[in-house]
Amino acid sequence: MATPIGHLGDLTPRALEVLRASQRIVAEDTRHTRKLLAHFDLHVPLVSCHAHNERERIPFLLDCLKRGEWLALVSDAGTPLLSDPGGWLVAAAHEAGYRVTPVPGPSAALAALSVAGFPGARFHFEGFLPPRGSARKARLQTLSRIDVPLVFFDSPRRLLRLVDELAVTFGAERMALLAREMTKRHESIHRATLGKLRALLAAQAEAVRGEVVVVVAGADEAEQEPVRPSAPRLDRVLMLLLDSLSPSHAATVASALLDIPRSQAYRRILELRRTAPP
Repeated sequence: MATPIGHLGDLTPRALEVLRASQRIVAEDTRHTRKLLAHFDLHVPLVSCHAHNERERIPFLLDCLKRGEWLALVSDAGTPLLSDPGGWLVAAAHEAGYRVTPVPGPSAALAALSVAGFPGARFHFEGFLPPRGSARKARLQTLSRIDVPLVFFDSPRRLLRLVDELAVTFGAERMALLAREMTKRHESIHRATLGKLRALLAAQAEAVRGEVVVVVAGADEAEQEPVRPSAPRLDRVLMLLLDSLSPSHAATVASALLDIPRSQAYRRILELRRTAPP
């Protein structure tokens, strides 16, 4: 069930009713959820279920369901399973034949989209990117060509890095929205190009705090597909590389130079070798 992302007044009447009726609340962080329960004067036992213990909790929680208990699954804020734990538990409950019912409500992703001003009926929810390395770079390259708004989550301490990488990969002129502390007292929402958002963050004297959502406009038609090298150009590059590199290494270098899949470069190398004069 969804819980407030900040303003406690956003807890729906139905969600409050479900919390009151539950025999046990399964929470990502019991300390955080305990504050929510105290505000509404609720006294329901809590069970922690986070990224590091979720699978261990499943047998106990399924046993609770077997005994007829009503369980409410909540994350720290917003709608569970959106970059939050709970997926293994929900799947296990389905497989065991128990009824799983959504209790909709606040969502940081939808709240940010609602004020982003990027028209369209579709969007892509990315959540958290791979933390580092080639997987992160490759993922950003793929996302840069998607033609619908994209929603990212990240921690405040990594926000400048994220916006900087988005500006480099997507282009500094791509429009974006930065939403921080939504529905809270210090809510701030900035809509500008990625380049301007990067400059704004770099100029801040104090580190950003609180929950952060970044929404980036989708690619326009010219950005949706990467420019592929012509066949003659690809062949020239490969032949130059093959003068001093092995086929495998040449394919890797060509992939990086020409922004093409390594497999494509390697297949072309094999074709060139087959058709080369003896």
